[in-house]
Amino acid sequence: MNKINYQKELDKLIDIQKDNVPTLFLHSCCAPCSSYVIEYLSNYFAITVFYYNPNIFPDTEYTFRSSEQKRLISEMKTKYPVTYIDEDYDSKVFYNAVKGLEKEPEGGKRCEKCFELRLDRTAQRAAEGGFNYFATTLTISPMKNAQLINDIGKTIAEKYSVKWLPSDFKKKGGYKRSIELSKIYNLYRQNYCGCVFSQSSS
Repeated sequence: MNKINYQKELDKLIDIQKDNVPTLFLHSCCAPCSSYVIEYLSNYFAITVFYYNPNIFPDTEYTFRSSEQKRLISEMKTKYPVTYIDEDYDSKVFYNAVKGLEKEPEGGKRCEKCFELRLDRTAQRAAEGGFNYFATTLTISPMKNAQLINDIGKTIAEKYSVKWLPSDFKKKGGYKRSIELSKIYNLYRQNYCGCVFSQSSS
């Protein structure tokens, strides 16, 4: 199977709708990963950042990452508006989703279930809110499988009849820029993905 260049797909989509300002419901895993994505996409979309990460452990870590996300949005200057919403933290949702996969290696089936969990809820909320697209910041990480994330996103898009925005945000220097922006805004950069399993393997 040919490897898809999701950055080129995104470039084409942006070019097609450049005379409009579509709405984007953007799942964010954390402020550092979202920094470049927001800087980049806010030139073309009106963005609502959706902070939905029941995988994060412990709850104090969740609260701090959430506060950093809100602070970044409040301080970052953007062409089109960027707003923030989240959901109540409920780690049981995550543990139920990955039950039986606790011993999977980092980046394996447990992570796939976690992606599905968060993207499913993002798509559902995007459909309910009448957004033009939904997406995730997850593809900016060199440790994440962009092909897998895009496959999950496209499948879930069909389930809720809402458009998936393809991405591989690490392309075009995206990951490097996220590190630069983290320094500029003095963002907390965590040393593990989020869940208790990734914490123990870091």
